[in-house]
Amino acid sequence: MNIYDIAKMAGVSIATVSRVVNGSDKVSEKTKRRVMEVIEKEGYTPNVFAQGLGLNTMHTAGILVPDISDLYMSSAISFLEEGLRNHGYNCILGCSGFRQESMAQHVQMLLSKKIDGLILVGSAYAGNGASERETDYIREAAAQVPVFVINGAVQGENVFSAVCGDREAMREVTRALLRRGRKRILFLTDSESYSAREKMAGYEEALTEAGRPVLGELKLKLRNRIHATRDLLLQYRNLDFDAVVATDDGMAVGAVKYAAARGLSIPEDLNIVGYNNSSLAVACEPELTSIDNRTEEICRETVDLFMRTLRGETVPEKHFSVSCRIVKRNTTDF
Repeated sequence: MNIYDIAKMAGVSIATVSRVVNGSDKVSEKTKRRVMEVIEKEGYTPNVFAQGLGLNTMHTAGILVPDISDLYMSSAISFLEEGLRNHGYNCILGCSGFRQESMAQHVQMLLSKKIDGLILVGSAYAGNGASERETDYIREAAAQVPVFVINGAVQGENVFSAVCGDREAMREVTRALLRRGRKRILFLTDSESYSAREKMAGYEEALTEAGRPVLGELKLKLRNRIHATRDLLLQYRNLDFDAVVATDDGMAVGAVKYAAARGLSIPEDLNIVGYNNSSLAVACEPELTSIDNRTEEICRETVDLFMRTLRGETVPEKHFSVSCRIVKRNTTDF
């Protein structure tokens, strides 16, 4: 028995049930009595929306990431945990890996802990675009608690998504490189996730609108490891490129090390742009131009949406986007 069942049996919306159990004065007495009669008859103890009645809520959020060692994901966890703690919520963290089966299993594990809501960090949870079935496990989880996806768009009732403007940011930085006369721009990615696909789309759109061909040889998928990137690029002795855009700072720093190994001057011979504006961007030499995807802001907005949803408030948008910004440093001359 969950809040969906109560809403269906009482003939009202989920939001109305949450308002009733939170003691909101925005519900008529008649509707309130009808909902409370169903709750008492079924022996339902509200969990997610129980705070207003002083009932037994865990005050706990579940947070799931594929890889906690990833700098983007670990920083997101930090921002989310701090924000939720400020609202009196504890967190249970899970690390699922990238296989869909493992993701679904970890979601069920967190649900078994009687969490009040679930936050999935990373575009891997939005699937690879092959089929909507890839994200069915998220909609199934949302039948029990609100689910919030960061950096990936997933549709469904009680599912909320937050993304950054990856396509627009990558399109703008590719345009800037083209305006500076860069003719062969290498695109580096480590996945085919929602976010990676958006970034590639922006890269391709900028090339197309400039009348430049989109060449498969200039799109490489590789491991997001600094030395692995350097070594792979060194293997491609006949691959000619004068700029690099990467979907993560780690691969971009690998390109910086490649340039050093080849004796190339940055930014004169090679322009390089990373993504996420992580600590790696200022730890390397020269310091790396990077696209800031506003992790702190997107996490802050997600926590706010989390709390408003649990309070039963009407939210204007289930899905929102945050604009990225280009942080110019020493690896580009645009």
